[in-house]
Formats: sequence, structure tokens, C-alpha cells
Amino acid sequence: MKTIYLDNNATTAVRPEVLEKMLPFFCERYGNPSSIHTFGGSVAAEIEEARCRCAELLGAGFRDRDGKASEIIFTSCGTESDNTALHAALKARPGRNKVVTSAVEHPAILHYCEKLNREGVEVVKIPVDERGRLDMEALKRSVDEKTAVVSLMWANNETGTIFPIAEAVKIAHAAGALCHSDAVQAAGKELIDADGIGIDFLSVSGHKLHAPKGVGILFARRGIPFAPLIWGGHQERMRRGGTENVASVIGLGEACRLARLERETARKHIAALRDHLEQEVSSRIPRIRINGDLEHRLCNTSSISFEYIEGESILMLLDMNGICASSGSACTTGSLEPSHVLRAMNVPYTAAHGTIRFSLSAANTLEEIDFTAACLVPAIERLRQISPYWREGK
Repeated sequence: MKTIYLDNNATTAVRPEVLEKMLPFFCERYGNPSSIHTFGGSVAAEIEEARCRCAELLGAGFRDRDGKASEIIFTSCGTESDNTALHAALKARPGRNKVVTSAVEHPAILHYCEKLNREGVEVVKIPVDERGRLDMEALKRSVDEKTAVVSLMWANNETGTIFPIAEAVKIAHAAGALCHSDAVQAAGKELIDADGIGIDFLSVSGHKLHAPKGVGILFARRGIPFAPLIWGGHQERMRRGGTENVASVIGLGEACRLARLERETARKHIAALRDHLEQEVSSRIPRIRINGDLEHRLCNTSSISFEYIEGESILMLLDMNGICASSGSACTTGSLEPSHVLRAMNVPYTAAHGTIRFSLSAANTLEEIDFTAACLVPAIERLRQISPYWREGK
């Protein structure tokens, strides 16, 4: 049975071109980039080339006197980048003890903020409306002289809703605060211009843009005092200790190059598939809800709520047909609560529990989307027939 993979916001396949670029650094060019000898030094040069490719994708044009994109720090993942950004921002603004974020951030931010709050840092979570749009007036009221950093995701991982990061940067800077964005879902899909908007920190994860797992990026603007989260050797200009994950860094550089080259073509293709899926589902299945800001969202993300049934049951029926998607609900592991994102959007419980997130890539085809829609129709009908809530609700 063929696998139809529609869960690209969870992870993506490593592209063949990326793998090909990585392979020599496992067994042939395995030198430590910190070594003095030529065998290791040549690897260091490849890392710097990858660093420039990452900087180009993020619109970070600064190069130091050696021609290196020194604002790019390689990390292990988006979570490490997020944690490091908040840690560094608080250290860079001594005397300020407040973090402003949103109610719909990724756990990498929210859980770290909970830790900070237990340590005495004030944390303010800005609400969103029913479409997942940030309350900008609340943001303006919350950012003040006590704020060290404003941390807002570029695009939501569940609904795809895009936040106005450029405006958030202006609000933060007007109060003397720094601004960070978790751009894990946006990188490679949205145009990111770090220089143009003047953002201070930016997080990216390799495995969300067809690079391997275990590598990420933290953009840290030059001139801002930087306190490392991980201490060790002199790697990454003393900003992140530990021998570099060389092959993965090289792969990430290639993935960034390809994403930048193909972004607009891929966006059009993926958005057309997403829209087709939503049109097919909307026309053939009653009582559904498409979540998020439909005008300002990622090209690949569709969050659809099917009223009066459980998302996990839908996923199991889809999985029987080889279709991979994910639930917008945290009903697994014993929790009966929908996700924090849907709760923040005030999605009714009757819909939130039956939410499925479809996240596409350029590798998906129209035939796959048609097959998915065709499988969804009988699956939803079957589940609603046995749902007492459906009989009561309709």
C-alpha cells in the first residue's frame, strides 16, 4: 500500500539532493572542523559555506571581515534555538524581567516560559481571536520598559496562521526590548527578511525543510550581547559548545539553498493542492470548520474540524488507507482536552476534538489529494453514524 504523507509540519523527508551532499561527510571527509590540519580545515570551510546558504534563506546579509555569515549559529534543533534565544535575550537586557509571547506558541517556547516564570520572570501571553490572529492592541499594551524580549512564532504549526512579525519588531524595539521569532514552520515557505524587519533572534529547524533531524539554526543579530546556553569548546564562535553535526549542517545548507531557489514555484503548487483538498471536503462533508486565518496562513497547512467525532478515530481510518496526517487535539495519552491552540481560539469542543491537520509538501500530487478526500467521506460518515454526539448535535 502506498503511503500518502500529509504530515509535513511534523517532519519532512530528506531530499535526495540533500542526502547526496551529506554522504561524503560520514566516511570520506570525516575530519573534525576544529582540527588544525588540512583534512579537518577543509570541512570547516564547507560549514561556513552552509552557514552562508542558511543566511541567504533568512535574509541575513551581514558578512564579517572573513566573509562569514557570523549571525548564524548552528544548533541541534528548533527547541534549542528557541530556548537559547530567550536565555540570551534576558541576559542581554539586565534589569528587565519580563517576556511577552502568545498563547499559541510551540511548547518549546511555552514550557521554557513556564520554567522562567517559576524563577521569577514575568510572562505575558497575548491572546488570539477565533481565527488565530494575534491581538495586536494587547501586544502594544503589554510591551513596556520591563520587557526584555517579545517572542512570537512566525506561523502557527497547527493552523498555519501567520503573525505580523515586522510590526511586532517595531513594538518591541520602541520599548527597548528585543524580538525573537520561532520561524520553524515558516522557513522555506514564507519570504523571511531578517535584515529588512530588523529582528534580533530567529529560530529554524532543519527537519521541517527537508534537511535531517538533529540540526537547527539560531539567527542572532550582531551587536547584541550573547550569553550561550550550552558551554564547551570554541565552536560557533564560543556561542554554542560541542563538535558540529557536520553532515547535517552541510545538508541543512543545501536544503536552504534549494528552498530559496524553489520557494515561489513550490508555494503555488502546494497552495493549489491545499485549496483543492478544502474544496473537496467542504463540498462533500457537512458540519466542518476550517481553522485559522484563511487569508494569511502557510501555503501547506489545513486544519479541518469535523464536528461531533474524535480526531484520533479519523486518523486511524485514514492510516488504514496509508494516509498520514495528525490531530489538532491532545486527546491521546489520557488527556481529554483539545490542543492549547484550539482552546485559545475558542473553537467549540464539539469541533475541536475532531480536528485534523493536513500539512503538504511539494512532493504531494493532485491524485493523492483526491484519494484522501475520497477516503475521508466514508470515514466521517461511519464515525458519525456511531457517535451519540452527532445524533444529538445535528
